[in-house]
Amino acid sequence: MAIEIELKAYLDDYAPVKERLSVWGDYCRSYKKSDSYWLPVQPAAGMTVPGVRVRRESGIDADGAAHETVWATCKIKEISGGIEVNNESEFTVSDAGLFEALLGRLGLLRAVCKEKEGWAWTIPPQTAGQSPIVAEISLVAGLGWFLEIEIMAADDRAPTVQESRKRLFALLEKLEIPADRIESRPYTAMLQEKQEVF
Repeated sequence: MAIEIELKAYLDDYAPVKERLSVWGDYCRSYKKSDSYWLPVQPAAGMTVPGVRVRRESGIDADGAAHETVWATCKIKEISGGIEVNNESEFTVSDAGLFEALLGRLGLLRAVCKEKEGWAWTIPPQTAGQSPIVAEISLVAGLGWFLEIEIMAADDRAPTVQESRKRLFALLEKLEIPADRIESRPYTAMLQEKQEVF
């Protein structure tokens, strides 16, 4: 399992952030991501089931090559002070339709769908042994523009999370994004809340 430590923040204007990332980071790709979240109809008593995300991703890499992949992801998520710490299992799927049919047969239902598109960069670490920061600027359908920054960490121990948190907040400050723009709710919760209003 991978440990993903991340935060996201609203962007009023993505253009200056994109410009700064293009100077400080290495451009990776453009992307379109179409996510469907599958949840159990009735989890067994006492069980916490995180569900499964099926992601169809396509785009153009920095070298001009097209990419297209389907990912299946299961996350155990913890949010503290706007920082997400995700214990994540992820693998590729050769046929999204067949995999989703299997999820249905296993008793899961498609609960929420999400669409986003944008660009990704990696920010090289300042210190040897650190992981790079992955930065994405995304337009999330129905929600607006966001900056997402994440570190793939070796573990989820408190010192590792604290060090990663420090690096993420430092990058946020460098990009001139105030900390009050951080959004701690998952996109899925935001989309569900929006649907309930209408």
